Amino acid sequence: MPVVFRYRGFRFFFYSNEGSPREPLHVHVRSGSSEAKIWLDPQVQVAASFGFDAGTLRELVEVTQTNRVLIERTWHEYFS
Repeated sequence: MPVVFRYRGFRFFFYSNEGSPREPLHVHVRSGSSEAKIWLDPQVQVAASFGFDAGTLRELVEVTQTNRVLIERTWHEYFS
C-alpha cells in the first residue's frame, strides 16, 4: 500500500491490488477508521466515503486537487 503523502493525520495512498482491469486514476484517504476514495479524472470528486463528514470531504477534495500532479505522477510510476 504505497503512501503518496500525509496531510494533517490523513494518509493519501493507493492499494497495490487496484483490480483487474485496474480502476481509473484515484487515491484513497484514511484517518483512523474512516476512509474515502477520490477519483482524479475527469475531475476530482469523491467516489465513496465511510466515516468522514461533509466538511472533511470538502477539505480532502481540495487537498487532492492541490496535490493532483504528485498523485498522478506517483500513480503512473507505481503502476507502470
